[in-house]
Amino acid sequence: MMAEDQTIKHFQELVSSDLTIVDPTSIQIRANALVARLKALNRNANAATRASKQATTEARHDMDQTHLGLQNLLYEKRHLEREIDKCRQFASIYQDVPLYSLPEFKTLAPPEARSDDVLQNVHQLMLNRLSFELVERQRLDQKRKELTAQKEELLKHSKLKLATVESVKTQIESLMKAAADIQKKVDELVPALPPSTATTPAPT
Repeated sequence: MMAEDQTIKHFQELVSSDLTIVDPTSIQIRANALVARLKALNRNANAATRASKQATTEARHDMDQTHLGLQNLLYEKRHLEREIDKCRQFASIYQDVPLYSLPEFKTLAPPEARSDDVLQNVHQLMLNRLSFELVERQRLDQKRKELTAQKEELLKHSKLKLATVESVKTQIESLMKAAADIQKKVDELVPALPPSTATTPAPT
């Protein structure tokens, strides 16, 4: 800007000078030099303007990219916060599983499952309690199956015995009925004997 002001000042001096006492050739040379200087300043100004516009465009692009990146980060942050809230509100099934109490676990669980390090780690302690609960339920379920099998076997034998008893009872009833029928037929075939009369002994 200072160079432009200086050139314009020279132009004003050239225009205001007394042409009658100044060599026209000298004025022409100075005027051409000043015009060339103005053109150079104009080119420089245009180049500076273009560079400024380019820098502004690039800065605006960088700012837009930064703003877009910030918006993406904010969106990701809100998404993660929602996921964290969902995880915190998630009711896992283990919360409804009745477990051995902690004193029972300390008494019944294997030593490696209830070591001091485990007891001080809340997460690992819960995992070990769930694992122990699973093993115990599997053991009890196997015991239940064995007892159920024994019960079924006893019921089977009991039914067989009951069937045998019923069969014997039926056979006895059949025999008793047959005996009664035989007795009836015998009574019909053999006439009843007359009642015996009492004899008086002869006197001696």
